[in-house]
Amino acid sequence: MFRGGTPVSLDNKGRLVVPARYRETLISLCAGHLIVTADPSKCLLIYPQPVWEPIEQKLNSLSSFNPQTRSLQRLLVGNACDVEMDGAGRILVPPSLRAFAGLNKEVVLVGQGAKFELWDSEKWNLQMESALVFRDGIPEELEGFSL
Repeated sequence: MFRGGTPVSLDNKGRLVVPARYRETLISLCAGHLIVTADPSKCLLIYPQPVWEPIEQKLNSLSSFNPQTRSLQRLLVGNACDVEMDGAGRILVPPSLRAFAGLNKEVVLVGQGAKFELWDSEKWNLQMESALVFRDGIPEELEGFSL
C-alpha cells in the first residue's frame, strides 16, 4: 500500500505535509486518523488507526512479566499518539516524539507497506549506507531470494 521514501520538511510547529499520493488512501482507510509512535530504531512509526489497533491489542495481550516484552509495550504503546490530518493534509508530530527520533526540519517519510517510518534525513542516509552491508552474512530467510 505505502512504498518509497519521500523527503519532506517539518514546519516550525512540527507539522509535516503528507505527500499527496498517500492522502486519498489515508482518507478512505482511516478518515485521516493516524497513530504516531516510537520505534526501537529511533525513528517514528505512523500507522492508519485501523492498522494500529490490532497491533496494540496484541502487544497489550502479551505478558508484562517478561522484561523485554514490557519494554516494548512501554515504547510502542506508551508513546502512541493519536493525530489527525488537517484539511491541508498535514499532521502534527508531537514534540516528545520529535525529540525521541531527533527530527529536525528535513525528514524522510518512508512507506513500509501498511505503515510509514519517519526518519531524520541524516539518520535515514546512514541507514541506507548500512543497509548495503551484510556484516554477518545474508540472513537465513533471504537465502534463495531473488530480486
